[in-house]
Order: sequence, then structure tokens, then C-alpha cells
Amino acid sequence: MNFDYNTTRNELILAEYGRNVQNMVKYIIELPDREERNKYAQAVIDLMGFLNPHLRDVADFKHKLWDHLHIISGYQIDVDSPYPKPTPEAALIKPDHIGYPQQKIKYKHYGKTVEVMIEKAKAVDEPERRAAMVQGIANFMKMAYVTWNKDSVADETIFKNLRELSGGQLELDDNVNLNKVEFKPVVSRPTNNNNRGRNNNNNKGRQNNNNRQQRNNNPKQRH
Repeated sequence: MNFDYNTTRNELILAEYGRNVQNMVKYIIELPDREERNKYAQAVIDLMGFLNPHLRDVADFKHKLWDHLHIISGYQIDVDSPYPKPTPEAALIKPDHIGYPQQKIKYKHYGKTVEVMIEKAKAVDEPERRAAMVQGIANFMKMAYVTWNKDSVADETIFKNLRELSGGQLELDDNVNLNKVEFKPVVSRPTNNNNRGRNNNNNKGRQNNNNRQQRNNNPKQRH
């Protein structure tokens, strides 16, 4: 007996569509009638969209499905596609490297956003508005610190970091209290096995009572 193992089969070109779709595409390629190929190709496109519904969130997802159809066929399928036929060369083109930002962040747990906000606050001349911005920045810094370090932090530490990041231009009075932020780890509650056992016993007791009542009501079972 010969077994059909995956290791002996042809390689899946696009695994997310499965081997059945790949076999259907291979069947369409070999059809001699163009009209029949078009009909079956549309049916396979509909099936591919059903198998990968997340593609519906992609802009022009129909175009993507037709491109995948050509790729699965090894660019050999000859059908009337509503979109330009892709080429093997286009698949080899690599996108330009985006690169990583080279900006250095003094305190990574505060992020670049805090540094940008500090620069904005330094440019404000109106005292009341500037003080409100500084207070909001300090509150945000405390929240970011606790989120990153998973620990509470003293307000004095935030004041010190704020002075450092602003070059000494932004300060808060020592008597200012920042918003209270605490890290509270989630503690899983243990399952009460005793209660579970009592519930099971209660259920068994109710079931036994029901069975006795049914036997009493049935005259055949009493004799």
C-alpha cells in the first residue's frame, strides 16, 4: 500500500489557501476552453476570499486575490483577469529599507512624547497655562514610570527628572501632589475545591430524591 505523505507532495506555494485550492488551480490550467477556465477561476477566487476573510480589510482585496491566483499557478494560468497580471520579477523586488529613528531618549520609560511635550511647555510664555502644562506632564510622567517599572515612585523623583529633561526650565513646587498611581499585580484567586465537592454532593442528592419519587409514582416499579 502506498501512503500519500506531505513530504512526497508538491510544495504548497501559498499555504494559507491549502492544497485543495492549489489542486483546483492546477486543474484550471489544464482546461482547454478559455470560457470554462474563466468560470472556474472566478469560483476559486470566491473560495479564496471565503478561506481568508481577513483580506476583506485590505484595500482592494479582490486585486490581491487575483494576484495570489496567478502566484499559485506559477504564473501559468491563462484567464481574463480584471487586473493586470503580476510577473515573477515583481515578486523579487524588495521594498526600500525604512530605517530606524536615530533619536536618543534620555529616559526610555517616559518616551519621546514627554520630551516633545516639555519642549512645547518651555515655549509657552503665559504663566498659568505653562503651570497647567507642567502639572499635566508631571502626572503623565508618573503614570509612565509606574507602568514601565511596575512599582510606585515618589513625587520627588518625578520632579528631579522633569528638571533634568527641561534643562532646569520647568519645575514644580515641592508641596505639589501628583496624581496617585500605584501598580497592583493581579492575584489569581484559588479555586475552592471544598465548595465544588459540596455542590456535587448536593446535585447527587437531588438526583437520588427524584429517582425515588419516580419509582413511587410508577405502580409497576413498586411490585
